[in-house]
Amino acid sequence: MATIRVQEAPFDAGAEQAALAAGRADVGGIAAFTGLCRADDGIAALVLEHYPGMTERALAGIAAEAEARWPLTGCTIIHRVGRITPGEPIVLVLAASAHRTAALEACAFLIDWLKTGAPFWKREEFSDGRERWVEAKASDDAAAGRWRKG
Repeated sequence: MATIRVQEAPFDAGAEQAALAAGRADVGGIAAFTGLCRADDGIAALVLEHYPGMTERALAGIAAEAEARWPLTGCTIIHRVGRITPGEPIVLVLAASAHRTAALEACAFLIDWLKTGAPFWKREEFSDGRERWVEAKASDDAAAGRWRKG
């Protein structure tokens, strides 16, 4: 069963990885992705909004799909909401398996699908006071598309 959390508070990626492996002799490797807020184009902060309950269900569905596709021994998805400044972590994806290939592929799948299938709304705040909502990116859709069964 995957660990899914949507929270305002920062997370400790090392502690989350240790918790995923704790007492588990069947974990041969853990693949990890940590997404950070960038300061592109004068961004002062990123504000993430979500619908509680709906977002967690969507993340759980993405994790369940990864667990169905790869022989995972564990999976963690933590996504922050609220105001996040450059350098702060936004998202953590961990995929554990007995073997590296499954862990690495599942981790890539999870973040690719999360970027397009999780209901988050992002607003950029700029150092000059401007704000804008972040639009969906074709590159994110293309990355997720490589995982579509068909």
